[in-house]
Amino acid sequence: MPTVSAATKCGSCGPGYPTPLEAMKGPREELVYLPCIYRNTGIEAPDYLATVDVDPKSPQYCQVIHRLPVPNLKDELHHSGWNTCSSCYGDSSKARSKLVLPCLISSRVYVVDVGTEPRAPKLHKACPLPLQSARSLRDPVVIEPEDIHAKCGLGYLHTSHCLASGEVMISTLGDPKGNGKGGFVLLDGETFEVKGTWEKPGGAAPLGYDFWYQPRHNVMISTEWAAPNILREGFNPADVEAGLYGSHLYVWDWQRHEIVQTLPLQDGLIPLEIRFLHNPAAAQGFVGCALSSNIQRFFKNEGGTWSAEKVIQVPPKKVKGWILPEMPGLITDILLSLDDRFLYFSNWLHGDLRQYDISDPQKPRLTGQLFLGGSIVKGGPVQVLEDQELKSQPEPLVVKGKRVAGGPQMIQLSLDGKRLYVTTSLYSAWDKQFYPDLIREGSVMLQVDVDTVKGGLKLNPNFLVDFGKEPLGPALAHELRYPGGDCSSDIWL
Repeated sequence: MPTVSAATKCGSCGPGYPTPLEAMKGPREELVYLPCIYRNTGIEAPDYLATVDVDPKSPQYCQVIHRLPVPNLKDELHHSGWNTCSSCYGDSSKARSKLVLPCLISSRVYVVDVGTEPRAPKLHKACPLPLQSARSLRDPVVIEPEDIHAKCGLGYLHTSHCLASGEVMISTLGDPKGNGKGGFVLLDGETFEVKGTWEKPGGAAPLGYDFWYQPRHNVMISTEWAAPNILREGFNPADVEAGLYGSHLYVWDWQRHEIVQTLPLQDGLIPLEIRFLHNPAAAQGFVGCALSSNIQRFFKNEGGTWSAEKVIQVPPKKVKGWILPEMPGLITDILLSLDDRFLYFSNWLHGDLRQYDISDPQKPRLTGQLFLGGSIVKGGPVQVLEDQELKSQPEPLVVKGKRVAGGPQMIQLSLDGKRLYVTTSLYSAWDKQFYPDLIREGSVMLQVDVDTVKGGLKLNPNFLVDFGKEPLGPALAHELRYPGGDCSSDIWL
């Protein structure tokens, strides 16, 4: 690698960084964007995009400095992505200036301008297309569900990734009626018009959720949660027994846009977030399986097929006072550091955040663990009867006088790998079911200091963003994004 950042030497480069290791040399994050949700809270207000100041030198440090409400109610903002990222680094005409916000329940897509005023984002307004357009110069870019239904036959939107082609690709959970359908919506990265589906007609997976692509190996791999009609009102254990939750990975031919292998996961139930190694030459990665609470490593075989193996298992805890006699950790988010050295994941129910050294990807080694709330804290309704890992139940988490409700869920790592940001809301229907106090008190955003030399995690006791004190009432804050890109939005070619 060059000793001087290639980004500083390039006078005509596109967005992001030329390599993951160059990205680690990028500037410290100063702002975080995250969607805040009111669906299922009893508050009749639209979801909104919050901007949080995370610059320790700023007088507004650790504060929500701007709120951008969307025009509709009950959208369930969830994840977000960019109009362009490091996959377009070689194209100087591209700029990372728009945040794409797909809606999990309403199937809308909002496009937010974060480039004009990064500290005060606004809904992007479209220029009219030549000759004719349904939009005027004053119209914000809102892609209505009817447009996606008509052109794609898809709905219930999840992950958004930018492509090297300049397009934006969004995964789906279902069809317009809420049945399972793991397809992909393509948007024009400039006009944000719906172009159709990425996959060939009739080629969607049975279920959908997250995805990651690795062009050097001509592959994309997608995961699966459950059909929207199953997820809409909450979690029912009978649906697991009926086989209605996902347990497969889908391997796609990146050039032909079709499934070439359906990969069953042995003891891998509800595979959610998936991450290839950041090294674009790597033919392996990890997926977090929520309900079975394990991490599976997937990898390419010599013959070109793909396999998966379980490399981390979080044992369930035998409990009393919960909906089931055994409580899984429920791994709901995973991240890889940009140098592919550390893997992080959250156990939303058990309440711990973990760090593993993956220098040997086949044998991850636990190097850090930190409890940040959860369902098994002392003094709560759940009594742990048998625990293979802990000698006693963890203490409740109190930060700056606030007792934290919920457990660690969405996580985002700083480019240099030294700071981890954490939020506590998963999905409003599941929040309401598993953590009713989260609905009453709102979620929080925390910051964890990371030891990148020996490994280790330590909570920053002076950092708290309390979304229970929002002007319109307690809100559920979810995924985190930095203006310059991060560990889960950028893919290198």
